[in-house]
Amino acid sequence: MPSQSPTILILAGKRDGKLDPLAEKAGVSHKAVVPIRGKPLIVWVLEATEAAWPDAPILVSIHDPAVLAELPIVQRLTEAGRLRFPPAQHGIVESLEAAAAEGDPFPLLITTGDNVLVTPEALRRLHDEAMASGAGAALSIATREQIFAAHPEGQRRFYEFKDKAISNCNAYWLRDRQALKAAESFRGGGQFSKTPGAILKAFGLWNLIGFRRKWWTLDKAMRNLSRRFGVRIAPVFVTDGALAVDVDNERTYRIAETLLESRKP
Repeated sequence: MPSQSPTILILAGKRDGKLDPLAEKAGVSHKAVVPIRGKPLIVWVLEATEAAWPDAPILVSIHDPAVLAELPIVQRLTEAGRLRFPPAQHGIVESLEAAAAEGDPFPLLITTGDNVLVTPEALRRLHDEAMASGAGAALSIATREQIFAAHPEGQRRFYEFKDKAISNCNAYWLRDRQALKAAESFRGGGQFSKTPGAILKAFGLWNLIGFRRKWWTLDKAMRNLSRRFGVRIAPVFVTDGALAVDVDNERTYRIAETLLESRKP
């Protein structure tokens, strides 16, 4: 039987409150409304989330909801009672905590306002496999081979383990409030905070050394991180490496534009 639908949280705030270079170039206040193939970035994401489940609540964490007010899909979802706008905070974890503080949104599926290639099928796969696994938290990932098969420049940096190299697909899942511990690695930044001190604080010295020296397989690393955070974390592999491409900069904007043409015409 199908599992219960999650609440979907789309993170669309300004990182550290700063104007994104793509937004500045497009002359808009938020990257989420930068146009790509005739639609704001976030519209592609909202279309996928709306289609994934017929009744799932959708939260958009953004600094100024007014910038989305004129979008037809936003108006439609708001009128249907499916869409709310918890205020974005100065960091990813803080925005997540603010959204989770409103009622009981769990299980919670999290993605980003620039994840334009996400599909209803990928969202359902993450949720269904996470529920079936019994994990407290899960993340959607693609292997290097999958990503290169979708586009040879799809990613340039990977998390490398003893058995495989991976990239995350900007989709995460939390079973309950206890699982918020698994988001701690994002506090103060994104994409696993890049400063050595922040990484050390989040993962611990032993995990940091093991990761950098590629001592462990992906499964072993996930078990170690699960112990570190007190939450069992499960990786969920996608079927299409294009899902690892989001719109971070001009290079990935062009790649996403190409991939959208073939995957979401």
